[in-house]
Amino acid sequence: MTLNPEVHTEDVDDDLVVVENVTLDDRGQLAAVVTFNRPDQLNAISWETQRVLAKHLDAAEANPLVRVVLITGTGRGFSAGGDIKAYETLQADAESFTEFVDDYCRLLDSIANMTKPVIALVNGICAAGGTELVLGCDFAWAAESARIGDMHINFAQIGGAGALARMPRLVGSARALELVFSGRMLGAGEALAWGIVNRVVPDSKLLPDALEFARTLASKSPTAVHYMKKTIWSGLATDMPGALKIERDNALEYCLTKPDSMEGIRAFIDKRDPEFGPAR
Repeated sequence: MTLNPEVHTEDVDDDLVVVENVTLDDRGQLAAVVTFNRPDQLNAISWETQRVLAKHLDAAEANPLVRVVLITGTGRGFSAGGDIKAYETLQADAESFTEFVDDYCRLLDSIANMTKPVIALVNGICAAGGTELVLGCDFAWAAESARIGDMHINFAQIGGAGALARMPRLVGSARALELVFSGRMLGAGEALAWGIVNRVVPDSKLLPDALEFARTLASKSPTAVHYMKKTIWSGLATDMPGALKIERDNALEYCLTKPDSMEGIRAFIDKRDPEFGPAR
């Protein structure tokens, strides 16, 4: 699967986003730790950064040993969002700016189509496009020092890749309106209370604890995880009757056609560990 087929990744600076594949168990299953690497710019997401991120996510999706993807940042920021200094030039060219925004929207939308769980690890400042990335991931964890907000309004901008669509679906319209109108930042505890992040942990334990969680996920059927993920995300895009129809259809398809379903049952009966293959 190509996450963003219209973004070309030739001749990009791979150092903008770096990847380390961490071994999770004795079967060689991996977590791909994808790290923004522009600490001096609070990991601002330039057009080139988008391209490198898309390239690395494609590689993680294609690798059958990778079971979980973790996205975090170097330094004191997860990501401050778009590169504001570049916007002066980008917004002067309607065609280029439209392509830039469309590329980012496609990238974030495509995360939901990955077969693997994607977890945002918010290690520090997270704003605007960085927050839109968090909203597009399956889970989000935050370090105690993290601060999360929209902040587009502070630069007379408005969100275009999820701040105004995903946010109210996650936290409700009243809180979303407060956050985007005020431009204020939430502390990690408040972001947890609002439901923007799943967990808050001490800064030094963010990656170790997330890797432990990744080990738990890696022990499950990757095909079952894939089916549950696509069922939830697809269901959120429709009404309740439509979501229930999607759930019913996907459950029948999985249980009746995917080997992992019967393997899980037989392993339980035989009192042994199940043996699952890659997501199918």
